[in-house]
Amino acid sequence: MAVCPHMFQAKVNKAFDARVTAVGDRLFGARIDSPDLDWRHRQDLMRCTPIAVPEAVAHSVAAYRDHFRLVYGAFDFAVTADDAWYFLECNPNGQWAWQPAEITDAVAHAIADRLQKGSEA
Repeated sequence: MAVCPHMFQAKVNKAFDARVTAVGDRLFGARIDSPDLDWRHRQDLMRCTPIAVPEAVAHSVAAYRDHFRLVYGAFDFAVTADDAWYFLECNPNGQWAWQPAEITDAVAHAIADRLQKGSEA
């Protein structure tokens, strides 16, 4: 272990997960409730619903997106019972079609708008 890089963080007692899908400056939030620590293990037991993205989180996502010059990103967060959002990762090609139709439809339209406008958007 002495020669391997490690990364440690304090445990976050999350109440739920959140996925923020960013298409340009448009954000689409999803709350993910699951009985498992990692909702991906039992997707049949998870529940996904739209959620508002807090303004501070939206600003942080925009700063990250701008810094790395991303047009698209799927940002994952752990959210505590007192509504503190902890950033986990950004997937620059993350999936989004598994979310509820009201989110996937909006994301699909945002992507189509972005493609139609090209680099001007």
